[in-house]
Amino acid sequence: RPCLTKAVLCYNIRRISLSTVRGNPGSLRGFSDSHPERPSVLDMISHSSTQTEYIGQRLGDLLQQGDVLLLLGEIGVGKTHLAKGIVQGMGSSDLVTSPSFVLVNEYRAGPRWPGLRIYHLDLYRIGDAAEVTTIGLDDMLDGAGVCLIEWAERAADWLPVEHLAISLRPLDETRRVLRFEPHGERYQHLVEAFRRAADKASRC
Repeated sequence: RPCLTKAVLCYNIRRISLSTVRGNPGSLRGFSDSHPERPSVLDMISHSSTQTEYIGQRLGDLLQQGDVLLLLGEIGVGKTHLAKGIVQGMGSSDLVTSPSFVLVNEYRAGPRWPGLRIYHLDLYRIGDAAEVTTIGLDDMLDGAGVCLIEWAERAADWLPVEHLAISLRPLDETRRVLRFEPHGERYQHLVEAFRRAADKASRC
């Protein structure tokens, strides 16, 4: 498990670009991370799968019971790497693997979240939205745990209105753009706290 010391986090976050994306990958540079038209949206560029995990760790440290995160993007873009970092950021020592074939993996959060369960879902193999009822999604969304849902668009009608949508898209073989788009007041506060944490780490 990667070390979560301040020095390691500072080093890795410092090498991650915070940037406004305006449809031109060649224009991505610097640390201008806000969208004037949508100030609560945050874009971040990760240069490797390892950095994607560190982004997840920083975000996971800020999560609380009841949070729902939708991880969106095509196959191989890094959704599971992000989920792995989030679970580690929540203090879990459990092995994080893709739930593609089992649909749901369950992890235990660390001592800061006593008894909290982290549900990691992959809905890629859901062929019909009605199949969602067979995996107990309603129970996982009852607010008792934290839900990380890959391919969440396949269960759009079953998901809460308030959530944090994180979309990943490739810039090239290794770099990824991660867009954090909050839906609801809780997630607006979460993204703002995450922005401050990343800014602080990039300066240390």
